[in-house]
Amino acid sequence: MLVVGNLAMPTDTKTFPKVLDPQDTSSGGGSASAIAGAMAGSLIAMVCGVSSKGATDDEGILLHTTATRAQELSNLLLEGSRNDAVAFQAVRTAYRLPKDSDDERKTRNRAIQEAWATAAQIPLDNAKCCLDVARLGAELPGHIGPNLTSDLTCALLLAQAGGLGCLENVAVNLPSIRNPEVVARLDQEARRVRDQLAEVAVLPTSWQPTDDTKRKAETR
Repeated sequence: MLVVGNLAMPTDTKTFPKVLDPQDTSSGGGSASAIAGAMAGSLIAMVCGVSSKGATDDEGILLHTTATRAQELSNLLLEGSRNDAVAFQAVRTAYRLPKDSDDERKTRNRAIQEAWATAAQIPLDNAKCCLDVARLGAELPGHIGPNLTSDLTCALLLAQAGGLGCLENVAVNLPSIRNPEVVARLDQEARRVRDQLAEVAVLPTSWQPTDDTKRKAETR
């Protein structure tokens, strides 16, 4: 259950099939972007799991720790994809509230503003998770088998795309928020995450493993 102001919204939505259904408008780019980040996290966990076979003790610890955190982030992003869809529904629900009396209009306006703020905060939180996924993956070159390079590259690209997509959903919701302090905070945080995403190097497909990595791969 996601509480948005006075609105209690169920969070048992399965967003992945909804994102794939062009006739379904209950989820959109925010949910899809979070799912991209979740896929990236799971890919990194898989890469670490395969690479841990025959790894040294120190590398084994690094790979295990990275895999555990990557899967945690993947789970958070799957939940975040559901929350993004629910937040969108909360905006719709708030606009449908009665507005006949002054009290009803005040309640409705407050609910609308709380819903828009939540609809911007959730994709921002998801973008931060995508950033964490990208940072995890960026530490792996030189510690994985060369046959897993393309998987890692895909994970990093998905994390980048997911993070940037989530930030687009923050930006599109900001104009609907009337509180300038809330807008300024969300905008500043979003800009910081965007800059940090740009600093995370995406592993190019032309990356070549070191001789040490090749030797470790040959012994596995």
